[in-house]
Amino acid sequence: MIRILLLGAGRSASSLLRYLLHHAPTENWQLTVADLQPAHLEPVLAAYGSYARAVLFDLQDEASLHQLVREADITVSMLPALLHGPVARACVQYGRHLVTASYVSEEIRALHDAAQTAGSTLLMECGLDPGLDHMSAMRLLTNIRSRGGQLTAFKSYCGGLLAPAAEADNPWQYKFTWNPRNVVLAGQSTAKYLENGRLRFIPYQQLFARTERVVMPGVGEFEGYANRDSLSYRAPYHLLNIPTMLRGTLRRPGYCAAWHALVRLGLTDDSVHLGNAAGLPWAELVEAYLPASSGSQPLAARAAAYLGLDPNGPEMERLTWLGLFTERPVELPNATPAQLLERLLTEKWSLQPTDHDMIVMQHLIEFTLDGTPHQATSSLVVLGTDAVHTAMAQTVGLPVGMAVRRLAQGKLPQRGVLIPTLPDLYEPILAELATDYGIRFVEEEQVGQVHEPAG
Repeated sequence: MIRILLLGAGRSASSLLRYLLHHAPTENWQLTVADLQPAHLEPVLAAYGSYARAVLFDLQDEASLHQLVREADITVSMLPALLHGPVARACVQYGRHLVTASYVSEEIRALHDAAQTAGSTLLMECGLDPGLDHMSAMRLLTNIRSRGGQLTAFKSYCGGLLAPAAEADNPWQYKFTWNPRNVVLAGQSTAKYLENGRLRFIPYQQLFARTERVVMPGVGEFEGYANRDSLSYRAPYHLLNIPTMLRGTLRRPGYCAAWHALVRLGLTDDSVHLGNAAGLPWAELVEAYLPASSGSQPLAARAAAYLGLDPNGPEMERLTWLGLFTERPVELPNATPAQLLERLLTEKWSLQPTDHDMIVMQHLIEFTLDGTPHQATSSLVVLGTDAVHTAMAQTVGLPVGMAVRRLAQGKLPQRGVLIPTLPDLYEPILAELATDYGIRFVEEEQVGQVHEPAG
């Protein structure tokens, strides 16, 4: 029997948990689900008898963490990314395997040699982005190389958004499907990428003002902004000499301009605690960020003038919809502006029971073949089932579960810190997603360069 430990079973783990439970009896797994509030899991696990159990777990209890990891063969961590370090170290200490959907941190990268010595596989970046982006990109890149193509540009975009039918009453056309804090703090270090052989930098203050138009078949138009470091994947993707390399995030048109206004107002700043009262009105907070005025002009009009925006334009419509110019209290004492904004957005942007989310991903690859320029695209669109089994939960959780299954079957012999750029891993996962879940990338190829460089 293979013993699998799942750390963290919140809403984002719904599809992963369902996958692991589905395969536990046939694969002879014993699944232990460790969560801070395990009671809600017991009715779900009861149907699986001895194959599954729920236990109370608090990461602050180091002894409990070590006991759980030691008793498992494979640990799957759906904890926040900052908490993976202690879990990874425990896995290496006891020669156990780890699978997560999170980026490889420097802390975990430093465990590579020790993990190899211990016989541990630390398989990271196995969710959506990072995860499916690596798998689908590597499949497409490998195909192009096998035909003798010379790669000249690689762009990859991904976004977790609302399905078109759920956008109607929301001018931002956006709600949270993942960690709200990550959205509020997105892009707060300088973005860097390559364009036509030249290194490009975009400071945070300008990031949301420099976007590129991206069109996805069947779901319309988006705008993409650059991720923090597009260059770190040149080596894993074997693109060290490519002239253009850009990875970015997708939002609906208009989102970035309105978010840029929030940045300029200072409301995404997470570096200073304001010493504010919980009852501070949002209008008073915004007022504090504007130049002093002795006139009687309405607050929203003064904010628009300060930002250089049309007071009746779409950016101000979005800010007004959030309630920034009202007497609504901020509700958190002595908080940073980013924490206050996150609290406000968590209410305004929460998925409702009838909402459906949508995942969109697209790779755009330019290459020459026999001296002729070509462009290949690989596009993915996934719609959520409901507010629990979201497209985000599916596209993050299912690849993680499938990677766990490959590892448990002994089909991933590599040890150390890995990401899913190996064909023995990504080919079967992409095939299973397409065949069993209808989650498939649509690949197309055209002759000639079709897309303009990033703005």
